[in-house]
Amino acid sequence: MDILERIKKDAGGPIGMYQAYSHGYFSFPKLEGDIGPRMKFRGREVLNWSLNNYLGLANHPEVRKADADGAAEFGMAAPMGARMMSGQTKYHEQLERELAAFVGKEDAFLLNFGYQGMISIIDCLLTRKDVVVYDAESHACIIDGLRMHTGKRFVFGHNDMESLRKQLGHAKKVAAETGGGVLVITEGVFGMKGDLGKLDEIVALKKEFDFRLLVDDAHGFGTMGPDGRGTAHHFGAIEGVDVLFNTFAKSMAGIGAFVASHKYVIDFLRYNMRSQTYAKSLPMPMVIGAFKRLELIKTHPEYLQKLWNIVDALQNGFRDRGFDTGVTQSPVTPVFLKGDIPEATNLVVDLRENHNLFCSVVVYPVIPKGEIILRIIPTAVHTLEDVEYTLKCFDSIRGKLESGEYRKPMPNMADK
Repeated sequence: MDILERIKKDAGGPIGMYQAYSHGYFSFPKLEGDIGPRMKFRGREVLNWSLNNYLGLANHPEVRKADADGAAEFGMAAPMGARMMSGQTKYHEQLERELAAFVGKEDAFLLNFGYQGMISIIDCLLTRKDVVVYDAESHACIIDGLRMHTGKRFVFGHNDMESLRKQLGHAKKVAAETGGGVLVITEGVFGMKGDLGKLDEIVALKKEFDFRLLVDDAHGFGTMGPDGRGTAHHFGAIEGVDVLFNTFAKSMAGIGAFVASHKYVIDFLRYNMRSQTYAKSLPMPMVIGAFKRLELIKTHPEYLQKLWNIVDALQNGFRDRGFDTGVTQSPVTPVFLKGDIPEATNLVVDLRENHNLFCSVVVYPVIPKGEIILRIIPTAVHTLEDVEYTLKCFDSIRGKLESGEYRKPMPNMADK
């Protein structure tokens, strides 16, 4: 079949098939105005719980000024070229040193994007002889990176240490046959359910099995551990994490990422990561702005404390009211409800249109049929009043969901 005809017939895949009524409302919604708890959605102000702006830095005046000053001094074009060829600057090098010191590693390497970066890290570290063991609920960037791996891979049940032990046994045998090594991949904070990877228990298994550990701590950097140094520090396991990945897209409220490890590992990545070797260097305004963000994280511990004050109030409030927030141990706050897709869509419309409350909704095929997750992301710039209002809104929608009020045809919000 012709490629474009197949695409036309497919109608967008498992998610895109709903675009006729969801586009611009449930998918690709436009949140407008200054980033914060109050933004505009379709011309109306909404209480916004959908952005990973954990520490409230996205609209911080010092951050805005640093971004503007960086753009004014250097423009968006500088530096021109890839780092290896013509895009290296003293600022990139200095930021790498400061990031490495903050997370407790010997060296770090700046990456242009988080998603692309993780894919390329996996591709770069592994040969076809190597064996990978990874958590079943790993982020899509990890899965996509593993698709490029031509060697053997094993998946262990999510945070199931007995399953990991079993798969490590298989991996050890295969690696002995191929002459390769074993890499375990997991996350510090799992972004959907908010639970933590059991980094201390995984590191402890190194005594029994010979492997290296790569951790994606996108949601943990800035939110977990002393001073926001990350989930590995939360567990006191930073020495056992061989390669640590963090993104700027969440607590740092920016663009870019970095990988931290031993100097010899970082040197290898610098010279062999194809996504960086053949891509333009991270623009100077992003680098200059990252200095200010990191400075604020290090010098204002009250931002982290404010975040956790809101997290505790919100999550305890949900639990006190009998809502199921699962096993979250992080700011990521999922609320689990029962219902099908029409009920989920009607519920979300009610929240947005009648309560002026905006949060993300997750349904099948991302999660099993009959389940609904309303995913709420608290930040340091939310207030306790925001929390109390949200809890009351959720009391209202739960009553309607249980009474069957939402069992009606799905609204076509794309035309409104």
